[in-house]
Amino acid sequence: MRPHEALESHNDSRLRLQTIVRLRWFAVAGQTLAVLICHFGLGFKLQLGYCLLLIALSAWLNVYLRLRISGRHRLGETNAMMLLGYDIVQLAGLLFLTGGISNPFVVLLVAPVTVSAATLPVRSTFILGASALSFAALFIFYHQPLPWAGSTPPPVLPDLYKVGQFAAVVATTVFLALYVRRLASEARQMSAALSATELVLAREQRLHALDGLAAAAAHELGTPLATIALVAKELSRDLPADQIDNKLLTEDLELLHTQAKRCRDILQKLTRAPQERDPMHAHMTIRQVIDEACEPHRQGPVIVDIWPHDKSNAVALSTDGQVISEPEGERQPGIMYGLGNLIENAVDYASSRVSVTAAWNEQSVSVSIVDDGPGFAPTVIDQLGEPYVRAQSTKKLRGGERSGLGLGFFIAKTLLERSGATLEFDNRELPESGAIVRVNWSRENFERGLAIATNRADGE
Repeated sequence: MRPHEALESHNDSRLRLQTIVRLRWFAVAGQTLAVLICHFGLGFKLQLGYCLLLIALSAWLNVYLRLRISGRHRLGETNAMMLLGYDIVQLAGLLFLTGGISNPFVVLLVAPVTVSAATLPVRSTFILGASALSFAALFIFYHQPLPWAGSTPPPVLPDLYKVGQFAAVVATTVFLALYVRRLASEARQMSAALSATELVLAREQRLHALDGLAAAAAHELGTPLATIALVAKELSRDLPADQIDNKLLTEDLELLHTQAKRCRDILQKLTRAPQERDPMHAHMTIRQVIDEACEPHRQGPVIVDIWPHDKSNAVALSTDGQVISEPEGERQPGIMYGLGNLIENAVDYASSRVSVTAAWNEQSVSVSIVDDGPGFAPTVIDQLGEPYVRAQSTKKLRGGERSGLGLGFFIAKTLLERSGATLEFDNRELPESGAIVRVNWSRENFERGLAIATNRADGE
């Protein structure tokens, strides 16, 4: 199951039995206190026996649930909806006995619907909301008289006031349900997105752990390889050189010595610290960064154009006509992954061509990724980079399958921003169509790794 499908599962809920039992205990305590204060403290003539009976039913239901089921049990959708539905029915019974829509506590019908909006799928929330509002509408016409103190007849509220009360309940229910559901959805999406990011970072940590294993293996294998080389060298020196067979054996021993030395050199490379990497691979120009990020997509049906195309074009001019050399920085996996993800998204939605352009001056470095697809949907362009926001939702991917949860953009944006970059999203101006993604660094941030490595080398 994909993450976004798990968020909207119709077979389970995120409501634990312990949570609903505790909320009902609060309701039982509050209802009991309100009934007793109104009846004995304010002198309102309530149907006390029936009211306390309904409250007692909720208390006994809580006791039964705690005895039969573990409090940590996570309720299924149907069971959770039934328990919240019971709360609506029980509260509706109390409201019927105490004035119906005229009772100011009628707003409490919103509470079970709000809990459902935060923990249950839309279907269950809609059913519970419709049930609560149906009771509220029924209470406009059918209910016991509003309790009142003293000999004065209880006030008779006008029908317009009752309709206004009902409208207030409807507005409160809809607003709170939508608001709470939105907050809960964003929290779940952010949690899932951070989990996905942690998986990516955990993968990188495992790769770093392999470096340690390689160093340990090199250390352990170094001694036996040295012994093999030494024995081969001594055997070659002790053999008489005047026999043909000995000459052939000497050549084999020399070959064995040479290969053992080669293995030792390879193991020594594995033990190098990260700052001792080959400069040809440790440092990359911006053109090389783009070239490597685009490499997996060059054989597909979409043409990927890169500028500058070669080293001869990799120059820029300052305002006074001076040549500005191409920026060069330390190889950073986060930059490679982030740019690669953005280019992959552009290729997925492009009609025929994607252009990746690098530009720089004395202060800044930027990469622009432009495709000729449908462009970013106006409704999401301001939200790109947030988890579970689809980048381009106006067109299906090549092959007819719609994809893209927004996690790719979220992770790419996170990793690129860690390198000091800022991202801009835009659409091409009409009549052309397509999306534009710009990644901007200050030149200092892009070349920071190279400067650190250079200073270290000078110090040595």
